[in-house]
Amino acid sequence: MSTRSLTIFTLAHIWLLMATTSIAQFIIDTGGEPVEIDEEYFIVPATAGNGGRSTLVTRDGSCPFNVGVENTNSRNGLDVKFTPFAPHNDDDFVRLNRDLRISFDEDSSNCGRSTEWRLGERDAKSGRRLIITGRDDSTIGSFGNFFRIVQTQTVGIYNIQWCPKEVCPTCDFICGTVGIFRENGKILLALDGDALPFVFQNE
Repeated sequence: MSTRSLTIFTLAHIWLLMATTSIAQFIIDTGGEPVEIDEEYFIVPATAGNGGRSTLVTRDGSCPFNVGVENTNSRNGLDVKFTPFAPHNDDDFVRLNRDLRISFDEDSSNCGRSTEWRLGERDAKSGRRLIITGRDDSTIGSFGNFFRIVQTQTVGIYNIQWCPKEVCPTCDFICGTVGIFRENGKILLALDGDALPFVFQNE
């Protein structure tokens, strides 16, 4: 191999390594593209039998709505947007392991309140902390609206956690990973149970 060919070969490998390293910092949707800030995505369980797309669920017909998933794998559901707590430079993409807000479209609820995901109080019957909607009212220190997305062992499949260490590095949180909680034929999202992996659909 000539010196020129070797140089081109080396530069190509360096570029590929840089590109791979860069993309590894971001969340990837089911189409293989980085998830963009303030774009619309459906959150969907990655394993069969755990419901369909993300949606709002009411437990008793009153507000606030809980966050859940559809009972079936239909094309129903509500998309969400991701807004980082501290965007990295001029990033247009959502990064792994960074605190962010997750919100449904405001028009998807008739409660007259924020549709941001929020950590709710511990359910008295199940003992699990349910994911509800609305701005945190300081019951847990105004940190309840911040979640983070972490990589599982499979590329493109993720866990969603509540552990806002970027918002408050010195706080002693009881962190948790989002799973599902079945109640009266409905599928709600909650912490303190088996973690459920998710994917992100941009369609």
